[in-house]
Amino acid sequence: MHYVSTRAASAAASQAPRQFSDILLGGLAPDGGLYLPSEYPQVTSGELDAWRKLSYADLAYEILKKFATDIPDADLKALTTKTYTANVYRNARDGEAAKDITPLRVLEQDGDKTLVLQALSNGPTLAFKDMAMQLLGNLFEYTLARNNAELNIFGATSGDTGSAAEYAMRGKRGIRVFMLSPHKKMSAFQTAQMFSLQDPNIFNVAVEGVFDDCQDMVKAVSNDLDFKARQKIGTVNSINWARVVAQVVYYFRGYLAATTSNEQKVSFTVPSGNFGNICAGHIARMMGLPIDKLVVATNENNVLDEFFRTGVYRVRKASETYHTSSPSMDISKASNFERFVYDLVGRDANRVRALFQKVETDGGFDLSGEPGSDGDEFRLVANYGFVSGSSNHANRVDTIREVLDDYGITIDTHTADGIKVAREHIAAGVPMIVLETALAAKFNETILEAVGMDAERPAGFEDIESLPQKFIVMPPDVAKMKAYIAEHTGL
Repeated sequence: MHYVSTRAASAAASQAPRQFSDILLGGLAPDGGLYLPSEYPQVTSGELDAWRKLSYADLAYEILKKFATDIPDADLKALTTKTYTANVYRNARDGEAAKDITPLRVLEQDGDKTLVLQALSNGPTLAFKDMAMQLLGNLFEYTLARNNAELNIFGATSGDTGSAAEYAMRGKRGIRVFMLSPHKKMSAFQTAQMFSLQDPNIFNVAVEGVFDDCQDMVKAVSNDLDFKARQKIGTVNSINWARVVAQVVYYFRGYLAATTSNEQKVSFTVPSGNFGNICAGHIARMMGLPIDKLVVATNENNVLDEFFRTGVYRVRKASETYHTSSPSMDISKASNFERFVYDLVGRDANRVRALFQKVETDGGFDLSGEPGSDGDEFRLVANYGFVSGSSNHANRVDTIREVLDDYGITIDTHTADGIKVAREHIAAGVPMIVLETALAAKFNETILEAVGMDAERPAGFEDIESLPQKFIVMPPDVAKMKAYIAEHTGL
């Protein structure tokens, strides 16, 4: 399996053979694009039948070996077996089996309309990011050990990526983590999860701005190829291909658990900010998984919803980005969206490069086909199953209250956005699976407002906000960030 950049600078560059291990530790391609496989591997009906009987770890192995063809099968099998265990994903709630890793729960059955919740937050940081990040930590350690190398991870988080990455990488030999987050714009629980870590290889930087400022700094550093090479910079943000492909697994798992034959279809609703999670669903669908609709659920920062309704992709400035009660989606420039656009425009790298250059110069592009637009590819979006919707604070508070009253489950704010939007797109005969974002305890301020009581916390997290915190505050200054990294790596 070879990989290409969405912005391949030339025909020669687009044909340069890069395998999974070649792109594992990086993020952006040297030309500023994102990596995708040169073609999507296809899954047969026979494989789907066989996979219905597998454990999550074995399913992950079967899917990942289609993409990581340069890692010996025995090594890859050992990595997935080590990662996906009931001990690692142990925070199952009442009625959920930890061994199932991502159990389904039917919320609503109204005639032939079915609404299902897929639990993805049983990992160590109580968020879906653990599903990929735990594997990424083991893959990084494995690859670095093979090459006797080290890696300085530089990433940005709007809330959950940071803690998932830090918990996955803490204590890993040869790895340091430099994680940016928007200062005072995460929940108290999210902040404490990250900043309370005292491990010497973990460095937390609170940036005076919004998530997009943090993400722009990561991209700026990644695009300085000399600095990136000298400082051995890698990334765990969802621009990292390995993280996206690890998320493909739970789409297959959800489909196989919700159906009994391969003639059936399901739809997925995904709370979306940076487009990484639902991009994994797009890849699963392109592989042949029988997905009907991929529903993009946004909050008040509705850049993606606007595109999937109108064909206009219009990023927002920091001053126009709302700080909401579903903060992990407070993103106005969706990095992984480029991967979908690459497929939408027929994998034309020159066109992708021009469109995303226009994002930087003009703040967006227009594929609606209207006079003066940049193209008419929006007419093709339906071929990929995408639809969308948005939610606001009042919607999510109402949904949290309704789900607790009706089903006895306390959901987090992002999952509430997902359920609200999912209900608008449920179709007869097609189960709608909502991907859970996190446990409610991570956003207790809004839970308390919605239902008048605190969200239940798993053992070990009772007083996390009272722990000592270690972090620095920095303006969104790339030069200062580079100096900070160099100071603490000694390279």
